[in-house]
Amino acid sequence: MNEALKQKLAKLPVEPGVYFHKNRAGEIIYVGKAAVLKNRVRQYFQKSHKDIKTEALVREIYDTDWIMVDTEMDALFLESEMIKRYMPKWNILLRDDKTVSYVRISMNEEVPYISFTRTPMDDKATYVGPFYGKSAVEKALRILRRVFPYYDKPYSGKKTLNTDLGLTPGIEVGKTTPRDYKRNLRKLIRYLEGDREKLLRELEKTMYDEASRGNYELAAEARNQLFGLRELKKKIVFSDKEFLAISSDQALRQLQELLGLEKPPRRIEGYDISHQSGTDTVGSMVVFINGASARSEYRKFKVRTSTNDDLKSMQEVITRRLKHEEWGFPDLIILDGGMTQVNAILSLVEPFGIPIIGRDKSGDHSKSAGVRLVIPNKDSLLLPTGSHIARLIARVDEESHRFAITYHSLLKRKNMLK
Repeated sequence: MNEALKQKLAKLPVEPGVYFHKNRAGEIIYVGKAAVLKNRVRQYFQKSHKDIKTEALVREIYDTDWIMVDTEMDALFLESEMIKRYMPKWNILLRDDKTVSYVRISMNEEVPYISFTRTPMDDKATYVGPFYGKSAVEKALRILRRVFPYYDKPYSGKKTLNTDLGLTPGIEVGKTTPRDYKRNLRKLIRYLEGDREKLLRELEKTMYDEASRGNYELAAEARNQLFGLRELKKKIVFSDKEFLAISSDQALRQLQELLGLEKPPRRIEGYDISHQSGTDTVGSMVVFINGASARSEYRKFKVRTSTNDDLKSMQEVITRRLKHEEWGFPDLIILDGGMTQVNAILSLVEPFGIPIIGRDKSGDHSKSAGVRLVIPNKDSLLLPTGSHIARLIARVDEESHRFAITYHSLLKRKNMLK
């Protein structure tokens, strides 16, 4: 351990957070989460027995940075986002595939149940994830189950101990109906996906509205869910503080400097178009807040006015998006495309003062595609491979591409079944 690293580790906080191990070249080689940063990070440098791979990782560590968060659950989601952005080599070498998990909710069944899986399937179930660490997600769901009771096994219609404990919705004893159970599961899914503040506001409105109508049972249900989630928010799971501080994200600072922005871009929106020979044309909008994906803010557009013209399709999508002031305007837009695409959109966003850039892959959508940045009125810029700014732009662009492809495939399957 070098002297600078030794001094830095002495300042490690006791709060939860995410840490970034770096090599001598400054490359992030491992991302991890911790309930207590001080304890977890120091373990790497203690003389206790480690397996061969971990010893090899430690020999490469030259520097370590970290970001503090409010709770262990915040660390879980931030770790997942940063691994997807940087794909550090030691996360791949050390990671046991069993630790990557998705929450599966079988919403396609009459009586859904919740389980975990390593591999999402095209089975019409709802998947939330991936999460790099199953135990923390299981802990969160155990607590959320008190607010939104659910089945953790296929429904049998038989009363169990969980029925008596109030951990199932109680369809088996006539306490609720499959329809109302699904309604509550949708709230749980929204909560897991990050749509928490809006959900809390809706529950509060429902509580007052149903009480004014004399529907006291529905009002009581909304009240119990509202109070339960508020209490849960105080304890352990899902703090709504913007846990990734702008000042801690080098990519955002680099974007500010490169584009001459007044401040780092807090809200970044990425856009892409997908179709097959002009059929089922769709547009995607993904949102990153303070460098981390905000899935509850994603939007999808079924293109109405054009078929096989990507420029016109993108113009329609951006025009429709800009009509939604209630979503809040972005600090930066990233398009999947080159100078032609950027110039086609520039006149639409300039009146709103929204900066725009493009990622020109020249048709190469592979994970190894370079990050060539297109900036209006400037020459294109090939970013250094593996740099913070390149990783962030690639992450936004690849997420918008994935989201567009997913929606296009969904429409295609629906039309085939007509």
